[in-house]
Amino acid sequence: MMVDAVVWDIGRVLVQWDFPRIWRDVIPDDAERVAFTTTVVSEAWHFRHDCGEPMADMIAARVAEFPQHRALIERYRTHWLLSVPGPIAGTHPLVERLAARGVPQYSITNFGADAFAMFRPTFPILDHMGAIVVSGEERLAKPDAAIFDLAAARFGHDPARMLFIDDNAANIAAARALGWQVHWFDGDAGALEADLIGLGLL
Repeated sequence: MMVDAVVWDIGRVLVQWDFPRIWRDVIPDDAERVAFTTTVVSEAWHFRHDCGEPMADMIAARVAEFPQHRALIERYRTHWLLSVPGPIAGTHPLVERLAARGVPQYSITNFGADAFAMFRPTFPILDHMGAIVVSGEERLAKPDAAIFDLAAARFGHDPARMLFIDDNAANIAAARALGWQVHWFDGDAGALEADLIGLGLL
């Protein structure tokens, strides 16, 4: 089946994401930082933001539970951009090459609305995306089938003719079950490039 469009995940595909890095400067001890980012805050807690809960509400509730850690918890909002330190090696040139060939590109990302509002201006590679479905804005998150259905309708392409690229196996399985073509990204931009070439996109 021909592919008409490429759909990118963002975190850990186009940009590095390192949640504990928010606290690296203020909790330099590795064991102490691991304890804090697994018991007080965590990626699972952060996922509530991806699903639509505002940062302010999350922080207020967590501070009420752990008032002794107020300053550290509030750092989640004030220093969130520290968690996205730079691009993933090799994927940005692929976005540029696809754009140069006129291939439509889109994104489906699990990203909180507040965090995305901070992040988006810092990441101009996303200017190549015709549309971006942000989980926190839609209050739907991958791997829920509903976010893929919403994205397909918004992008205006048959899922069977779109290549979805993601690092998360559950998201890949969900998209495949809905008829999308998929590439499970494991950090190897060369393998992704080969797949794009094989599909006639590059």
